[in-house]
Amino acid sequence: MTGQDVSTQLVPGVDPALNDRLVAGLEAVQHRLHQVVDHEDEFIAGASRYLSDAGGKRFRPMLTLLAAEVGRSPMDGTTASAAVVDAAVGVELTHLASLYHDDVMDEAELRRGIPSANVAFDNSTSILVGDLLFGTASKIISGLGAEAVGIQADTFVRLCAGQIRDDRPVPAGVDPVDHYLGVLADKTGALIATAARYGAMFAGCDGDTVDLLTEYGEKVGMVFQLADDLLDIASDSADSGKTPGTDLREGKATLPVLIARTSTDPADERLTQLLAGPIPDEAELQEALELLRAHPAMDAARAHTLRVADEARATLAPLPDGPAVQALRVLVDGVALRSS
Repeated sequence: MTGQDVSTQLVPGVDPALNDRLVAGLEAVQHRLHQVVDHEDEFIAGASRYLSDAGGKRFRPMLTLLAAEVGRSPMDGTTASAAVVDAAVGVELTHLASLYHDDVMDEAELRRGIPSANVAFDNSTSILVGDLLFGTASKIISGLGAEAVGIQADTFVRLCAGQIRDDRPVPAGVDPVDHYLGVLADKTGALIATAARYGAMFAGCDGDTVDLLTEYGEKVGMVFQLADDLLDIASDSADSGKTPGTDLREGKATLPVLIARTSTDPADERLTQLLAGPIPDEAELQEALELLRAHPAMDAARAHTLRVADEARATLAPLPDGPAVQALRVLVDGVALRSS
C-alpha cells in the first residue's frame, strides 16, 4: 500500500516464523486494500485512499491474521488464505470509513499526523467517502458468505449505536461509568471482536475457539479505546498524530473525566468546574489538560485499563499454548501500555 510500511516486528518477542507470516499477510492485505479502494474517478480514488495512505498500525487486520494463526496447521503453507485476507480487508475498510465520519463529528484538525479528512476535503465529501468505504467493505464481505454478511451487519449496527450513544447525554438513572463502558464496547470493541472472529472462522477453528477469540477481541477493543482516551489527555500531537484534548473540547466524558468529576476535594474545584461541559476556549482547554494530567483520576483510569487487559488475557487460558496464543497475550500488553 502506498505510503505504508509494515513493521519488521509486529508483536514484541513474537516467534520469527510467525512474524514473517504476519508481515506477508499484511502485505497481502495492503495490496488488496489498494485494489478495492481504487476508482475510475481520480478524485474519488485519492479521497478514498487519503487516510489509508497516511499510515496507521493496521491493528485490526493484524488481529484477523493472528487469530487465524490459532487455527493454522503446519501444513497450511506460509501465507494467509484469500478468505482471511478479504476478511481483514473488510474489517480495515469498515474502520477507515468510520474515521472519515469521526473527523466530521469531532471537528478534528489532525489524523495520523496529517490534516484530518474534514480539513483536507470538506464535511460532505468526508461523509460520502466514509459511506463509499462502508459499501466497499460490505461488497468484500459479501464474497465470504451469508454468515460473514450477518456478522458485518451486526457489527455495523453496534458501531452506529455506540457512536449515537456517545453523542447523547447519559440517560437518567444510569451510572455514567457503566454507560461509558457500554459505549466503548459498541463503538470500538465490536469491530475488533469481529476482526478476531473472522480470523478464527476462516482459519477453520472450532466454534468454542471462535467464541473465545471473539470475546478476547472485544476486551482488547475495550483496552484499545480506554488507552486511546487516556492518550487524548496525556500525549501531545507530536506523539499521537492527533489533536490532543479533542474529547475535552467537545465535552465528552471519558473515564478519567468521570472519575475526576466525583472528587469532593476543594483543591479540585477548578478542575471539576472546567470538566462540567465542553471547553471551546483554548486557554481553558490547556489548563484542564494540565490539571487532569496531574490528577489521581489518570492513575485510576490506567488501573482500570490494566484490569480489562488482564480479563482479555484470561480468555485465552483454555487455548493450547503456542506462538500465536503467546503473541495474543503480548499484544494485550502493547495495547494497554500505550497509555502509560
